[in-house]
Amino acid sequence: MDRKGVGAFLGRQICRHLGGAQISLVSKGPFEVTRFSVSTSHPSNPSPTPESGAIDEGAVHRAKQEIQGLVQEVVELSRSEIEPSEFYAAMLDKSVAALAAVGGVVWTQEEGAPLGLEYQVNLRETGLAESEEAQMQHGRLLQQVIAKGEPVLIPPHSGFGEGATDEEAANPTDFLLVLAPIKSDRGVDGLVEIFQRSGARPTTQRGYLRFLSQICELAGEYLKTRRLRHFATKQTLWEQLEAFTGLVHHALDSRETAYTIANEGRRLVGCDRVTVVLRKGSKYQVAAISGQDTFDKRSNVVRLLRKLATTVSRTGEDLWFEGDTSDLAPQLEKAVNDYVDESHTKRLAVLPLREEEHEADEKMGDKKEKRRENILGAIIIEQLVDSRQPEGMLQRIDVVRRHSSTALTNAQEHESLFLMPLWRLLGKTQVLVTARNLPKTLLALIALAGAISALCIVQYDFTVVADGKLLPEVRRDVFAHLDGMVEEVTVSHGELVKKDQVLARQRSLDLETQIQQLLGQIAETEKDIHSTESRRQMLDYGQADEVEIEELTGRKAQLLETARSLGKQRDLLEEKREKLLILSPIDGKVVTWKVRELIENRPVRKGQRLMEIADSSNRWELEIYVPEAKMGHIIEYLQKLREDDPEAQLEVTFILATHSAVHLEGRIEHIDTSAEVQGESGNTVRMKVSFQQEDLKKLVDDPATELKVGADVKVKVQCGQRAVGYVLFSDLFEFVQAKILFRF
Repeated sequence: MDRKGVGAFLGRQICRHLGGAQISLVSKGPFEVTRFSVSTSHPSNPSPTPESGAIDEGAVHRAKQEIQGLVQEVVELSRSEIEPSEFYAAMLDKSVAALAAVGGVVWTQEEGAPLGLEYQVNLRETGLAESEEAQMQHGRLLQQVIAKGEPVLIPPHSGFGEGATDEEAANPTDFLLVLAPIKSDRGVDGLVEIFQRSGARPTTQRGYLRFLSQICELAGEYLKTRRLRHFATKQTLWEQLEAFTGLVHHALDSRETAYTIANEGRRLVGCDRVTVVLRKGSKYQVAAISGQDTFDKRSNVVRLLRKLATTVSRTGEDLWFEGDTSDLAPQLEKAVNDYVDESHTKRLAVLPLREEEHEADEKMGDKKEKRRENILGAIIIEQLVDSRQPEGMLQRIDVVRRHSSTALTNAQEHESLFLMPLWRLLGKTQVLVTARNLPKTLLALIALAGAISALCIVQYDFTVVADGKLLPEVRRDVFAHLDGMVEEVTVSHGELVKKDQVLARQRSLDLETQIQQLLGQIAETEKDIHSTESRRQMLDYGQADEVEIEELTGRKAQLLETARSLGKQRDLLEEKREKLLILSPIDGKVVTWKVRELIENRPVRKGQRLMEIADSSNRWELEIYVPEAKMGHIIEYLQKLREDDPEAQLEVTFILATHSAVHLEGRIEHIDTSAEVQGESGNTVRMKVSFQQEDLKKLVDDPATELKVGADVKVKVQCGQRAVGYVLFSDLFEFVQAKILFRF
């Protein structure tokens, strides 16, 4: 048996055969399970006999369970968060099915508005649509029921209340109208109307009315709960809005404001990501992305996002993307598709942020309001996962947009003020002159003035710092005398050598070729001389022409001269061959590091430096390299000294890198007249410093320990006394003079 059949059975059979039935719903609370019950109005009546139409107790029990299940479904619906339209539709369908009615209507009423049809079932079967007069009577009937606010039964073709006429409120249909108002905490919000078949007993009709009243109570509780839930959501929204407005207007820095808009705006809107793009001149820059403290501005996503924001901002119109770009301009369509392909976003909104100013201009007694729009940037809102739009999202976006425009306008106006960093600093210093902090401020100012005075008045030694090297006074470089290949190096680093000791052997293929060619010429010349002499002797013993003898004698003399010339050339080549042996110019030590790896089996050119020999057993000297930019102080002080003593010399203090705790003193003996490039120091002027040799030897306590040739030295050249402030900040003063003051 279906619901309609069960309802019809309960509505007619029970009432007729039991002499009138009472249908009731017992509720324990607004959302607790209701209980459906059926009782007779005449409990003393005897049970009907089968002949008079006995009732199937099992069918009654099943009907009760069916209706109770429908009511329980309505209870569950009233607890859910479905929309009112869905709730009313389900409630009316289940009520009509439970009462086995013809149809029904749910009427709703907003404050200050007439009744509106929310949902209907079989309204056409009532015939109301066929008569305008019937509709007016029915409408007045509904208004009176709502005004009274009580459930009521209206029989077919009858009025509402005593003395009602057809021209007034009435039921123009052939059905029994079961009407119950939907009440909430703010009054009557609607009305449920059931079109029931007529002919049922009064007790049955009252059961219909009681059932519908209970259903309307559940609907009222649903509306009340929904309203409370809506108020809670509103309260949360207002709290979020208050927090957002407080934070976004807190700072007057564009980047900090953009960061706040991106992060707090995302929480308020309820989207996946918010990006703020700011305008800098004619270009646009991504200033902040929600959830990211830092980001790579050169990444594809950020680059395409900036391009999209630039394109949209130049049009000045909002862009809403929901998956279709066919209605966009070509340049916008390309920018959107490129970004969506890279980021895979589902929903996108690019909203330009504008600065709006109003200026009042009075001319000829008339006030004209000028409106000027300036694009500040854009705010980009994205849904990355779910493309559905959350409830109230558009209103929240509008709030975020308006407050963002105002906050960025204020920030940029504040930043554009002339000398704003200085005014901000002066503003922060106001706390220093308050009554509580004034004594401390005065003491600090006095201390500061004293420190500045000391920096300007107190004199201190002014020195120029330079690098240098410690070198033996006697040292020689060994050079290659000829082009060739170094076949063998007979010494190594640190080895002691004697004067004229062979240091390396060199081979020259060109020289050997020349010697061999010369030897061949000498042999050929000697052979010619011998042949000429033999022929002349043979002519002496016989009869010969004197002219021929004289010719042979002359030729012999010429060949002898050629032989002498070739002999001298051979001696010169032999002398050059001897120079292929690289000899030590002095007694000393090889100080070139890894000399064998440096030149052995390598070609060398004439005049190339091969190694260095130094005599560390004699005197040492200090060679320093003063930066060219510091030479002005040295020359100035040296000229001042020589005004009183023409032979005066500058004094220096130096330390060895290997003995940094011991300070040694010396004097500058020689200053080069030209500057040379020295490593990373740039242009430097070389100077030679003399010092007491005994002081240097005292540094070496162990006789086995020797001073290192070319040891690094730090030198301070004394340049008189200057103010302490100049001594400490001389580099800064020179930079300002050379780089700033010189330009003006």
